Amino acid sequence: MPQTVEQATSLPGLIFSLAIQAPDRPMLGFWRDGAWHRMSRGEFCQQVANLAAGLRAQGVMPGDRVLLVSENRPEFMIADNAIMAIGAVTVPTYVTNTVLDHAHILRDSGARVAIVSTDMLAVRVIGGAARAHGLDLLICMDEPPPTPSETRSMHWPELSATPADLAMLIAEVEQIPAGRLACLIYTSGTGGNPKGVMLPHRSMLANCASAKRLIDQIGVRNGRYLSFLPLSHSYEHTVGGFLMPACGYQVIFSRGADKLLAEFAEHRPHLITTVPRLFEVIRERMMAALEKEGGLRLKLFQRAIALGLRKLDGPPLGLFERLQDAVLDRLVRAKVRARFGGEIEALVSGGARLDPELSGFFMALGVTIIQGYGQSEAGPVISVNLPWDNDRRSVGKPLPAVEVRLAEDGELLVKGALVMDGYWNNPEATAQALRVPPGESEIWLHTGDVAELREGRIHITDRKRDFFKLKGGDMVAPSKIETMLAGEPEVAQAVAAGEGMTGVVALIVPAEGQAERVGEAVKRVNARLSNIERIRRFRTLPEAFTVENGLLTPTMKIKRRQVLERHSEELAGLG
Repeated sequence: MPQTVEQATSLPGLIFSLAIQAPDRPMLGFWRDGAWHRMSRGEFCQQVANLAAGLRAQGVMPGDRVLLVSENRPEFMIADNAIMAIGAVTVPTYVTNTVLDHAHILRDSGARVAIVSTDMLAVRVIGGAARAHGLDLLICMDEPPPTPSETRSMHWPELSATPADLAMLIAEVEQIPAGRLACLIYTSGTGGNPKGVMLPHRSMLANCASAKRLIDQIGVRNGRYLSFLPLSHSYEHTVGGFLMPACGYQVIFSRGADKLLAEFAEHRPHLITTVPRLFEVIRERMMAALEKEGGLRLKLFQRAIALGLRKLDGPPLGLFERLQDAVLDRLVRAKVRARFGGEIEALVSGGARLDPELSGFFMALGVTIIQGYGQSEAGPVISVNLPWDNDRRSVGKPLPAVEVRLAEDGELLVKGALVMDGYWNNPEATAQALRVPPGESEIWLHTGDVAELREGRIHITDRKRDFFKLKGGDMVAPSKIETMLAGEPEVAQAVAAGEGMTGVVALIVPAEGQAERVGEAVKRVNARLSNIERIRRFRTLPEAFTVENGLLTPTMKIKRRQVLERHSEELAGLG
């Protein structure tokens, strides 16, 4: 029986309901063999049933954890739904994980089956298994790789060769309780080993139900969502994997950051979610091209930004300025919107704090950027701004059915059906995150983020654990300083520090060709900081923070602790 997102008790049950209602509607768009292809809801669900039957035939049982390592492609979502449909637990992990990363996750989760996309990923997973507890079965979407004799391997087509009874699987899935564990999402770990967040079906379905009420208000029918963030990330796993299909959007898998601007023109998406760094890169490219050209075009562009910011922040435009603005909307802003496909309703920023000046740049040019906030531990979306109610200096209002409050020390607390069950095999961390605040009778998620609540909106000020104390006793929040530095054109990345020092210091990775001008950026940032927060000394670094060198998470968050440890000598020199 077809179910709405509010009625569904399981994630695959929700997807199957969509197929029953409109089996021929496009569900996925993807690039393969040099061309774009589409997959309908009905075709997708039949492939889920086929793979589910194959997994069962290989002995995968309810409760078993199955590692899933793949780029964004149809097979990822097919495997995810098939694993959960038979009562097993998906463990999605990043394709950028090292052998040691896989070893930790395999050891911690106890997964004995892994599904990977490529030979290279298979080798990494096998290497991780050799350091952990071994692996019983490895399934490869592409050609099956050579594996040690103790690990059986299968090719994806072989596993899903026999058509299964979709109707029978749908009937089974309807019996899955909402409280059953659906997946283990390993946090990207800006410090220490990642923890396995236990998300039941209930958590992500509650997230989808709340967010869908807002997305439906956008009013786009048969919309297109460009999926850019990795599906192994908790946000994209919920939003790209389940929320967007539930809202009737076709999910189109991007080929990567270098193809993104071309894909805007090809697919004319209505929504996309990405990280702040991408907006920084787009702005840098736009300004570099304009400054090189100079002349009237640059002046018109700068005037469009100035008037656009006035409309956002005040004071109100006068009559002549309104006329100017209308002309600039056609001459400048229309061309900028066209670069994003012309039909974009909003670009959603997540994963890290978005500098209000950066979002203001695009909003002044007529491109709506909205910032949200969430955690893997909360399904993951907690709050979001809306295109028609957008305060770029906040992370928006809590989703419907999500309760928030502040602890005495300013930490943001969250309650609702979206909250996780705890951390896998980690009762100590679970007890720290899920506890009853003083004066309360119910458990709240302690987010670890310090926030302010103003007019119903959440303003995140910093990570509670990232505060450092200067020698004089003043407490400083580094993320504000780091975000402001990263918003300057001369700066690519930055980390602020100062524990036990007389003042704030910074490690800065210059933007390409800008090493000599970093000092100018620091001066501009210092002019907007309080005396205590100002950067007293800084050092430029020749090497960027990357996933490969272990200083960046797969979602482009800087691993502060690791950066500070690796560059301890440079910091000592600044102190």
